[in-house]
Formats: sequence, structure tokens, C-alpha cells
Amino acid sequence: MLKGIAASQGIAVAKVYKLEQPVLEIVRKEAKAEEELAKLDAAFKKTVEDIEKIKEVASKSLAAEELAVFDAHLMMANDPELRGQIEESIKNEGVNAEFATDQVANMMVSIFESMEDAYMRERAADIKDVTFRLKCNLCGKQIPNLATIDEPVVIVAKDLTPSDTGSLNKEFAKGFATEIGGRTSHSAIMARSIEIPAVVGCTGILDAAKEGDEIILDAISGEVILNPTEEQKAEYIKKGEAFQAEKDALKALKDQASVSTDGHKVLLVGNIGSPADVQGVKDNGGEGVGLFRTEFLYMKSEDWPDEETQYQAYKTVLEGLEGKPVVIRTLDIGGDKKLKYYTFDEEMNPFLGVRAVRFCLIKKDIFRTQLRALLRASAYGHLCIMFPMIATVKEFQDAKAVYDEERAKLIAEGIPVGEKVEVGCMIEIPAAAVLADQLSKYADFFSIGTNDLIQYSMAADRMSQPVSYLYQPLNPSILRLIKMTIDGAHKNGKWCGMCGEMAGDELAAPVLLGLGLDEFSMSATSILRARKMINGLSYEAMKEMAAKAVELDTMEEVTELVKASI
Repeated sequence: MLKGIAASQGIAVAKVYKLEQPVLEIVRKEAKAEEELAKLDAAFKKTVEDIEKIKEVASKSLAAEELAVFDAHLMMANDPELRGQIEESIKNEGVNAEFATDQVANMMVSIFESMEDAYMRERAADIKDVTFRLKCNLCGKQIPNLATIDEPVVIVAKDLTPSDTGSLNKEFAKGFATEIGGRTSHSAIMARSIEIPAVVGCTGILDAAKEGDEIILDAISGEVILNPTEEQKAEYIKKGEAFQAEKDALKALKDQASVSTDGHKVLLVGNIGSPADVQGVKDNGGEGVGLFRTEFLYMKSEDWPDEETQYQAYKTVLEGLEGKPVVIRTLDIGGDKKLKYYTFDEEMNPFLGVRAVRFCLIKKDIFRTQLRALLRASAYGHLCIMFPMIATVKEFQDAKAVYDEERAKLIAEGIPVGEKVEVGCMIEIPAAAVLADQLSKYADFFSIGTNDLIQYSMAADRMSQPVSYLYQPLNPSILRLIKMTIDGAHKNGKWCGMCGEMAGDELAAPVLLGLGLDEFSMSATSILRARKMINGLSYEAMKEMAAKAVELDTMEEVTELVKASI
């Protein structure tokens, strides 16, 4: 038995299909630039054709929002900057196209892998996917085609690229197990979307598994069993049937309210990164959007996105949610989130420097463009604008003043804006949580960003392995800060949501319900399971439990209390 991370829940019992990518031996050679540039051009064309074919195959099993990854890959394959850097290396250094491509690809992957933000770090996989295909085309190597699998299998690989996942046929690909990866990698996200079991980060699986071995994939507990006994197979087939029955039952909750057994209602909403993600929220019964990360509009652009581009994106999301609340976070850039068209000043600690709302208050022209786009889009739905990384009341007031100015200008220009736009702030800095009762005099709502709130409170980088034990969502100190924030919002009649990973945590949900959280924002695929849990809990009982939890000493004690209370 091997252990990994359950990235997409389910059970599979089948034979092993080992996915082994071509080995490329790339060495530096002196070469004529003209010949290498022609070879590079042909390889780029072939890469674009390959991705277009994969997208066509994937369109039969993936929804529009999942297909967006292939649009991103096509953008990379057509990116003049990527091609330009490789061509420059070929011309200036007189090297072969394979070597130049490998050098540029490694540099770009290294930049993304060193980023602190988990989502951005996982995007390195996209660059690897596209550039590996490009290198294979340069070297004349064939990449295995998973679309040709014609018997039930569990795929075992070092990692699956988005292209691999997009090629899967659910009829035969019963699940996959990979050596590396995390819950936020594209392969994991797409596995959840097409609803096949996946266990990632399963160290040793490639060495242990042999082609044709029988395998049990338990993507509920994150376990993989190789060469199981007949009794084990029978047990897990039964477990898989029970899981499927529960999954079918969850679909019945899609159009239900999120309400406790004693009538306390909350909102369960989704986190999104692009307009394409809206359909996934709706398909999973989301009651709105609790976080639209607008930085990805900026990061995938060749220059600062103009007002019209942003307006169209925000309008699409608001129209798609049909009057349900949509929380759109203003530009959260800086730290590890870089832009290819803007150079940030060097700082000793950029994560605690000029980023998010601090950047926007310095670069007000950029901030104003986004606010105008948001305000114009507000005429098409229920818009909530959220300022990230607010530390002081003055900071919020300054950001709100810019908003008020742009709103007044649009009205003077005769441009329609929504009548009831809510303007709130993200609580991710402990100072803001402590001052929540003061902040709520000015903000219309709060949304707690637990990922940063926890690491700032614990003074521990959540990506640093030696101190990762300090990433404790259920530590009483964190619960007290959350309680302070919720109580501070309610003191002035404002609502409080949460958009960090903690909102979708099944152990955290009962405590958050008891603390009075009004809105839970999470990945779309977590919504129905969270609804089932909340609809089965007593709000009054959870209030009593939460009151005890904040008085405990350790995270472990809180965990035991929660388990005993649900």
C-alpha cells in the first residue's frame, strides 16, 4: 500500500497503464541559425496543431471552463515572447534549436516554480507541457496518446499534463495515480471536473507498479494498493458503489438552500479565476461567487488590460450568475505574482512590501481603470468589490475614496452603474482582524483570506516544509481572529464571508458555522458536500461547540472536539 493526496474522490479497481514519456537527450551543438530557425518554426506549427487536436478530443468530455486550459496552451505556443527568446538564443549563441528551447523552457519553469503562491507554482506544469511537446517535435519523438486506451485501466505516471488529462476517455480511464502534484494542479482540477478518481503525490508508485498489475485506487483516503487480494478487490468494489450512490444523492442538493437543521441559513459560493469558471459554480449549486481573482486577467495579458477588456470579463461573470452575489477582488499583484510587462522595485521582503491594495494606491491610474470597468459591469448583476490586503482603516478609506471618485465620474458621464454595489475588504492581516469592529463602520462586508491570515499570524511561510506544521487552520489563535472578524462585522450589521482554503474544509465548516460565518467560498466541486454537512448540523449546537473551541489550547484538541460534535 502506498499513500498520496486524494485530489479527486472516488474508487477504481483495474489494471495498471504506465505512462512513460519519451526521454530527450538534448545537448548543445554549434548550428547554422537559418536552418535551426526553420526547424523551430516547423516545430511550433506542429505543436499548435497537436494542442488543437487534443482540445477537439477533450471537448467531448470537458466543459468549456476546463477547455480554457488548452486556449492558454495555444496562447503559449503562439506567444511571440517565448518564440522570441528561443530565436534570440539561436542567433546570438549559434546553438541548435533543441538546446535553445530547453534553456528558455527551464528558465521559465524555474521562475514559476519558485513562486510562493500555490496556484501560480502549479502553472509551471503548463509551461512544461507546452515546451516538452515543442522539444519532442524538434527531436522527432512521439508523445503517448491516452485517447487510444481501449480497456479499463488506472494510469500511473510521474505526473499528468493538462494535455494528458484532456485526452482521457472516462469509459476506459478509471483513474490515475501520480508521483508528484497537488490538489491545485491542472490535472487534479480536471480530474475533479470529469469526475474520475485521482491520487497525486504518491511517492514510489512508478517504481512499485508494473504494466498490467492489478491496482486499487482509493482516492477518498489517498491510498493505492498494488496486486490486491480477491477479498480486497471485493471490499473496494463495494466501497466504490457506496461512494457513487452518495455522489448521486448529493446532486439532489444542487438547487436546495444551505440551511442548518434549526433554520440558520448561510451562502455556499465558489472561488473562480476566470469567466470560464462560472459554469462549474452553477453546475455544483453555487449560490454566487465569493472570490473572482482578477490578477489572472493581468498575468495572462501582454500589457495592462484596458478598461473594455476588463469590463467584458466582469460583465460576463455577473450576467452568468443571474443576480446572485459576485465578489470581485481588485488587483492582487506583487510578492510572487509578477507581470512580464512591469518590473517591481527590489524589496528585501516583497511579500510584506508593495503589493495588492498598496500597489493600487501608488499606481492609481491602473486602479482607476479597473474600478471603472467594475462599476460599468455592476449594472448587470449583484457586484461586491473587495480590496485585498487591507491593514488599516485609513487604507480602506483611501481605496474607497478612489472608488467614490470613479463612480461619480461615470454617473456624470451618463454611464449606468449598479445602484447597490457593495464595497468590502479582505481580512488577511491580523491587524485588520483585531480592528474589524472599526473597519466594519466603513466596509459593507468582509471576506477572510485564511491562507495569508494563518501564515502572517504564525510568522511561518506555509510553503516552507520545516515550518509547515504551523499552518494550523484550527488553532485556537486563528479561530479567535476569525471570531473577532465575524463579530466585528456583525456589530455594525455587515456580513462576513471566507474565501481561503479553510472555507471548504469539512472539519472547519462546523466551527465556522458556529462562529457565525455568513458565506463560505470554496472550489466549485466542494460545494455540494459542504451543503450536505451544513444541512445536517444544528446551528445552536455548533455555536456551543465553537465557544468551547476558542477556549482550548491546541489544534489537536479542537480537531477532537469537532469530530465528537458532528
